Amino acid sequence: MRSEKFTFPGSEGQELAARLDLPEGAPKAYALFAHCFTCNKDIFSAQRIAAGLAARGIAVLRFDFTGLGHSDGEFANTNFSSNIQDLLAAADHLRQAYQAPKLLVGHSLGGAAVLAAAGDIPECEAVATIGAPSDPAHVAHNFTDKREEIEREGEAEVQLAGRPFRIKKQFLEDIAAQRLAERIAGLRRPLLIFHAPLDETVGIDNASGIFLAAKHPKSFVSLDDADHLLRRKQDAIYVAEVLAAWADRYLKTGEAETDARSQGRGGETLDAEGTVVVRETGEGFLSQHVVAGRHRLRADEPTSVGGDDTGPTPYDLLLAALGACTSMTMRMYAKRKNWPLQRAQVTLRHEKIHATDCADCETKEGRIDRIDRTIRLEGPLDDTQREKLLEIADKCPVHRTLHSEVRIVTQGEAVAADAGQSAARAFPEAP
Repeated sequence: MRSEKFTFPGSEGQELAARLDLPEGAPKAYALFAHCFTCNKDIFSAQRIAAGLAARGIAVLRFDFTGLGHSDGEFANTNFSSNIQDLLAAADHLRQAYQAPKLLVGHSLGGAAVLAAAGDIPECEAVATIGAPSDPAHVAHNFTDKREEIEREGEAEVQLAGRPFRIKKQFLEDIAAQRLAERIAGLRRPLLIFHAPLDETVGIDNASGIFLAAKHPKSFVSLDDADHLLRRKQDAIYVAEVLAAWADRYLKTGEAETDARSQGRGGETLDAEGTVVVRETGEGFLSQHVVAGRHRLRADEPTSVGGDDTGPTPYDLLLAALGACTSMTMRMYAKRKNWPLQRAQVTLRHEKIHATDCADCETKEGRIDRIDRTIRLEGPLDDTQREKLLEIADKCPVHRTLHSEVRIVTQGEAVAADAGQSAARAFPEAP
């Protein structure tokens, strides 16, 4: 399993600390994990469940809500509604940087939060809760002895899990105003409910409430004698294994989907060298998924020309191809000659110029494409070596392709309207 740490802007602009746990290969899907009340993304159960899902090909983003863990902001100024907005911000970050979450997983109050947020994440295909309350107001029992002080003074310091937290009156008002049962009834996604019958923090009656409010397909899994926080390793692993198996059914991450991901509409093997497939993401006007073998990229245009700026432009990718090829070619030549090239850097810029401004161009009318390439060579190279490497740069395969005659043969393919959805699934989802 690989893991990446980063931050992203929360609902109020504060930087939220996050960790993305990734499988060794390309992710089959992305999941978003919401932690329990006053917990953080690094709680043991969150780590184990994320690792278990990643081991089965599902990437998991877990993050600290505003004011908790390593995230910025004041916890006292947050509430259940702001947690929902943080979840939506996390989903948006995944959507822009990788791929929108298809699976939402929430623990305790985080479970209530994903139930409330799912309807605002259109890409979400399944939801799972672990020890979740059926009503966010359930958490108020944690500070019953301070309720009067909070009502009278507007806020009070309470002890939660052995740590002091400041709870404001607005928090109580916000959880009291939630109508979670209505959100659950309108979920319209497969739902998996994990709950321990002996849970002393969130009673089993909450699982019943969620189950009765939800529409089918819905499932309940008893966690037997597990505690609320899943402190025992085997309990967290069990949840991860059951969750991953259940998710395969609804996220299409099993063998059939894996086989489909390896082929395009025409039956071509996407892992084959030299094959690239590009298709619209459906998430923006011009946004595109780019699949090159096992690699996933995104292409787009700036907002100034109608795009959403979720990836490099086609010309950016063209320049990147030339730059990468140039650098690689010089590196291979320097290695073969045993020259002390420490690092190569290639900077490129594309523009359209008038043909009359190019003295040595064959085209004399209209406009032509011009690519300016600046090469920086680091290391104790002598002048002869530098000149030779610059000469070799022009021999990189992409450079030669751009200067040679290129034929592009286009073939159309008709897709029946009723087959569009199944045909679309033949393409791999890409971040």
